[in-house]
Amino acid sequence: MRGLAGKKVLITGAASGIGRATATRFYEEGSELILNDVVPAERADLASAFPERMTYVPADVSRPEGLAALEQAVRDKKGIDVLVNNAGITRDKSLAKLSPEDWDQVIAVNLTAVFKLCQMAAAFMKDQKSGVILNAASVVAHYGNFGQANYVATKAGVIGLTKTLARELGRSGIRVNAVAPGFILTDMVRKVPKENLDAIAGQTPLKRLGDPAEIASVYAFLASDDASYMTGAVIDVNGGLVLGT
Repeated sequence: MRGLAGKKVLITGAASGIGRATATRFYEEGSELILNDVVPAERADLASAFPERMTYVPADVSRPEGLAALEQAVRDKKGIDVLVNNAGITRDKSLAKLSPEDWDQVIAVNLTAVFKLCQMAAAFMKDQKSGVILNAASVVAHYGNFGQANYVATKAGVIGLTKTLARELGRSGIRVNAVAPGFILTDMVRKVPKENLDAIAGQTPLKRLGDPAEIASVYAFLASDDASYMTGAVIDVNGGLVLGT
Protein backbone atom coordinates (compact mmCIF):
# COMPACT_ATOMS: atom_id res chain seq x y z
CA MET A 1 0.00 0.00 0.00
CA ARG A 2 1.23 3.53 -0.74
CA GLY A 3 2.44 5.61 2.17
CA LEU A 4 2.67 3.08 5.01
CA ALA A 5 6.44 2.62 5.18
CA GLY A 6 7.82 4.38 8.22
CA LYS A 7 4.40 5.27 9.60
CA LYS A 8 3.97 5.02 13.38
CA VAL A 9 1.07 2.66 14.00
CA LEU A 10 -0.58 1.86 17.35
CA ILE A 11 -2.67 -1.34 17.38
CA THR A 12 -4.59 -2.46 20.47
CA GLY A 13 -5.48 -6.10 21.09
CA ALA A 14 -2.49 -7.08 18.99
CA ALA A 15 -1.42 -10.36 20.61
CA SER A 16 -3.81 -12.58 18.65
CA GLY A 17 -6.55 -12.77 16.06
CA ILE A 18 -7.34 -9.76 13.91
CA GLY A 19 -4.96 -7.55 15.92
CA ARG A 20 -1.97 -9.79 15.33
CA ALA A 21 -2.83 -10.20 11.64
CA THR A 22 -3.10 -6.42 11.36
CA ALA A 23 0.27 -5.97 13.05
CA THR A 24 1.77 -8.46 10.62
CA ARG A 25 0.36 -6.62 7.62
CA PHE A 26 1.60 -3.19 8.74
CA TYR A 27 4.99 -4.67 9.61
CA GLU A 28 5.24 -6.13 6.11
CA GLU A 29 4.40 -2.67 4.76
CA GLY A 30 7.38 -1.21 6.65
CA SER A 31 5.51 0.59 9.45
CA GLU A 32 6.84 1.20 12.96
CA LEU A 33 4.61 -0.57 15.47
CA ILE A 34 3.38 0.14 18.97
CA LEU A 35 1.50 -3.02 19.89
CA ASN A 36 -0.75 -3.42 22.90
CA ASP A 37 -2.56 -6.23 24.66
CA VAL A 38 -3.37 -7.24 28.24
CA VAL A 39 -1.05 -10.25 28.28
CA PRO A 40 2.59 -10.03 29.45
CA ALA A 41 5.28 -9.76 26.80
CA GLU A 42 6.42 -13.37 27.13
CA ARG A 43 2.88 -14.65 26.60
CA ALA A 44 2.24 -12.28 23.73
CA ASP A 45 5.28 -13.78 21.95
CA LEU A 46 5.60 -10.90 19.51
CA ALA A 47 9.35 -10.28 19.55
CA SER A 48 10.16 -13.18 17.22
CA ALA A 49 7.50 -12.12 14.74
CA PHE A 50 8.50 -8.46 14.82
CA PRO A 51 12.25 -8.37 15.60
CA GLU A 52 12.59 -4.68 14.76
CA ARG A 53 10.41 -1.58 14.50
CA MET A 54 8.17 -2.84 17.33
CA THR A 55 7.42 -1.67 20.86
CA TYR A 56 5.10 -3.79 23.00
CA VAL A 57 3.02 -2.20 25.75
CA PRO A 58 1.26 -4.76 27.97
CA ALA A 59 -1.66 -2.77 29.37
CA ASP A 60 -5.40 -2.85 29.98
CA VAL A 61 -6.94 -0.09 27.85
CA SER A 62 -9.89 0.14 30.23
CA ARG A 63 -7.59 1.29 33.08
CA PRO A 64 -6.19 4.83 33.44
CA GLU A 65 -2.67 3.47 33.94
CA GLY A 66 -2.98 1.44 30.74
CA LEU A 67 -3.98 4.47 28.72
CA ALA A 68 -1.16 6.47 30.31
CA ALA A 69 1.35 3.81 29.28
CA LEU A 70 0.16 3.94 25.68
CA GLU A 71 0.26 7.72 25.62
CA GLN A 72 3.84 7.62 26.91
CA ALA A 73 4.79 5.10 24.20
CA VAL A 74 3.37 7.44 21.56
CA ARG A 75 5.22 10.36 23.12
CA ASP A 76 8.46 8.35 23.07
CA LYS A 77 7.91 7.72 19.34
CA LYS A 78 7.35 11.46 18.87
CA GLY A 79 3.87 11.02 17.49
CA ILE A 80 1.43 8.64 15.86
CA ASP A 81 0.25 8.33 12.28
CA VAL A 82 -2.28 5.50 12.55
CA LEU A 83 -4.41 4.24 15.45
CA VAL A 84 -6.18 0.89 15.10
CA ASN A 85 -8.67 0.47 17.93
CA ASN A 86 -8.94 -3.31 17.72
CA ALA A 87 -9.11 -4.44 21.38
CA GLY A 88 -12.45 -5.91 22.39
CA ILE A 89 -14.08 -8.38 24.76
CA THR A 90 -17.38 -10.23 25.05
CA ARG A 91 -19.48 -11.14 28.07
CA ASP A 92 -22.42 -12.78 26.33
CA LYS A 93 -25.68 -13.33 28.20
CA SER A 94 -29.34 -12.78 27.47
CA LEU A 95 -30.90 -9.65 28.94
CA ALA A 96 -32.34 -11.33 32.03
CA LYS A 97 -28.93 -12.81 32.93
CA LEU A 98 -26.75 -9.85 31.97
CA SER A 99 -25.22 -8.37 35.12
CA PRO A 100 -24.23 -4.73 35.56
CA GLU A 101 -20.61 -5.94 35.77
CA ASP A 102 -20.89 -7.72 32.41
CA TRP A 103 -22.33 -4.55 30.90
CA ASP A 104 -19.75 -2.23 32.43
CA GLN A 105 -16.72 -4.35 31.47
CA VAL A 106 -17.68 -4.56 27.81
CA ILE A 107 -18.55 -0.86 27.62
CA ALA A 108 -15.23 0.04 29.27
CA VAL A 109 -13.06 -1.89 26.81
CA ASN A 110 -15.07 -1.75 23.59
CA LEU A 111 -16.35 1.83 23.70
CA THR A 112 -14.96 4.04 26.47
CA ALA A 113 -11.36 3.01 25.77
CA VAL A 114 -11.92 3.60 22.05
CA PHE A 115 -13.12 7.14 22.78
CA LYS A 116 -10.17 7.86 25.08
CA LEU A 117 -7.61 6.50 22.63
CA CYS A 118 -9.18 8.50 19.80
CA GLN A 119 -8.94 11.59 21.97
CA MET A 120 -5.30 10.90 22.80
CA ALA A 121 -4.27 10.12 19.22
CA ALA A 122 -6.16 13.09 17.79
CA ALA A 123 -4.21 15.49 20.02
CA PHE A 124 -0.93 14.28 18.49
CA MET A 125 -2.37 14.11 14.97
CA LYS A 126 -3.70 17.67 15.11
CA ASP A 127 -0.21 18.96 15.84
CA GLN A 128 1.14 17.22 12.75
CA LYS A 129 -2.03 18.00 10.73
CA SER A 130 -2.40 14.42 9.55
CA GLY A 131 -3.38 10.97 10.77
CA VAL A 132 -5.73 8.04 10.45
CA ILE A 133 -7.98 6.54 13.13
CA LEU A 134 -9.49 3.11 12.45
CA ASN A 135 -12.11 1.61 14.76
CA ALA A 136 -13.36 -1.96 15.03
CA ALA A 137 -17.12 -2.18 14.65
CA SER A 138 -18.95 -5.45 13.87
CA VAL A 139 -21.54 -6.92 11.57
CA VAL A 140 -23.83 -7.34 14.61
CA ALA A 141 -23.99 -3.55 15.05
CA HIS A 142 -26.25 -3.45 12.00
CA TYR A 143 -28.91 -5.92 13.07
CA GLY A 144 -28.27 -7.04 16.67
CA ASN A 145 -27.45 -10.50 17.97
CA PHE A 146 -29.11 -12.68 20.58
CA GLY A 147 -27.29 -12.63 23.92
CA GLN A 148 -25.02 -9.72 22.98
CA ALA A 149 -26.84 -6.60 24.11
CA ASN A 150 -23.67 -5.18 25.67
CA TYR A 151 -21.37 -6.06 22.77
CA VAL A 152 -23.80 -4.85 20.09
CA ALA A 153 -24.36 -1.58 21.96
CA THR A 154 -20.63 -0.90 21.96
CA LYS A 155 -20.17 -1.67 18.29
CA ALA A 156 -23.14 0.48 17.29
CA GLY A 157 -21.64 3.19 19.48
CA VAL A 158 -18.30 2.84 17.71
CA ILE A 159 -20.02 3.49 14.38
CA GLY A 160 -21.65 6.66 15.72
CA LEU A 161 -18.38 7.79 17.28
CA THR A 162 -16.51 7.17 14.03
CA LYS A 163 -18.89 9.25 11.95
CA THR A 164 -18.89 12.09 14.47
CA LEU A 165 -15.10 12.22 14.72
CA ALA A 166 -14.80 12.14 10.94
CA ARG A 167 -16.85 15.35 10.86
CA GLU A 168 -14.89 16.97 13.67
CA LEU A 169 -11.35 16.01 12.69
CA GLY A 170 -11.40 16.25 8.90
CA ARG A 171 -10.40 19.92 8.98
CA SER A 172 -7.23 18.86 10.81
CA GLY A 173 -6.27 16.39 8.09
CA ILE A 174 -7.34 13.38 10.16
CA ARG A 175 -9.37 10.59 8.58
CA VAL A 176 -11.59 8.37 10.76
CA ASN A 177 -13.12 5.12 9.47
CA ALA A 178 -14.47 1.87 10.87
CA VAL A 179 -14.32 -1.75 9.77
CA ALA A 180 -17.26 -4.02 10.57
CA PRO A 181 -16.09 -7.64 10.34
CA GLY A 182 -18.45 -10.54 10.06
CA PHE A 183 -17.62 -13.86 11.70
CA ILE A 184 -13.84 -14.21 11.50
CA LEU A 185 -11.98 -17.31 12.67
CA THR A 186 -10.32 -15.89 15.78
CA ASP A 187 -9.93 -17.43 19.23
CA MET A 188 -13.02 -15.48 20.33
CA VAL A 189 -15.18 -16.87 17.53
CA ARG A 190 -13.84 -20.41 17.98
CA LYS A 191 -15.56 -20.44 21.39
CA VAL A 192 -18.89 -20.55 19.55
CA PRO A 193 -20.21 -24.13 19.15
CA LYS A 194 -19.13 -25.66 15.85
CA GLU A 195 -22.70 -26.32 14.73
CA ASN A 196 -23.45 -22.60 15.15
CA LEU A 197 -20.40 -21.62 13.11
CA ASP A 198 -21.35 -24.10 10.41
CA ALA A 199 -24.82 -22.57 10.30
CA ILE A 200 -23.39 -19.06 9.99
CA ALA A 201 -21.07 -20.17 7.18
CA GLY A 202 -24.06 -21.74 5.45
CA GLN A 203 -25.97 -18.44 5.60
CA THR A 204 -23.03 -16.52 4.11
CA PRO A 205 -22.99 -16.18 0.31
CA LEU A 206 -19.28 -17.08 0.25
CA LYS A 207 -20.07 -20.21 2.36
CA ARG A 208 -17.21 -19.72 4.79
CA LEU A 209 -16.03 -17.64 7.71
CA GLY A 210 -13.42 -14.94 7.26
CA ASP A 211 -9.69 -15.02 7.93
CA PRO A 212 -8.06 -12.37 10.16
CA ALA A 213 -5.70 -11.43 7.33
CA GLU A 214 -8.71 -10.39 5.26
CA ILE A 215 -9.62 -7.78 7.87
CA ALA A 216 -5.99 -6.70 8.22
CA SER A 217 -5.81 -5.95 4.52
CA VAL A 218 -8.79 -3.58 4.80
CA TYR A 219 -7.19 -1.76 7.73
CA ALA A 220 -3.99 -1.39 5.70
CA PHE A 221 -5.92 0.00 2.73
CA LEU A 222 -7.82 2.51 4.86
CA ALA A 223 -4.59 3.69 6.50
CA SER A 224 -2.80 4.07 3.18
CA ASP A 225 -2.66 6.94 0.72
CA ASP A 226 -4.84 4.83 -1.56
CA ALA A 227 -7.79 5.74 0.71
CA SER A 228 -6.87 9.42 1.05
CA TYR A 229 -10.42 10.63 0.28
CA MET A 230 -12.20 8.20 2.59
CA THR A 231 -13.46 9.30 5.98
CA GLY A 232 -16.58 8.53 8.00
CA ALA A 233 -16.96 5.19 6.22
CA VAL A 234 -17.96 1.87 7.76
CA ILE A 235 -16.54 -0.94 5.65
CA ASP A 236 -18.44 -4.22 5.94
CA VAL A 237 -16.24 -7.30 5.57
CA ASN A 238 -18.65 -10.16 6.18
CA GLY A 239 -18.78 -12.37 3.11
CA GLY A 240 -22.21 -10.96 2.28
CA LEU A 241 -23.79 -12.23 5.51
CA VAL A 242 -26.15 -9.27 5.88
CA LEU A 243 -27.46 -9.28 2.32
CA GLY A 244 -31.22 -9.35 2.41
CA THR A 245 -31.45 -8.61 6.16
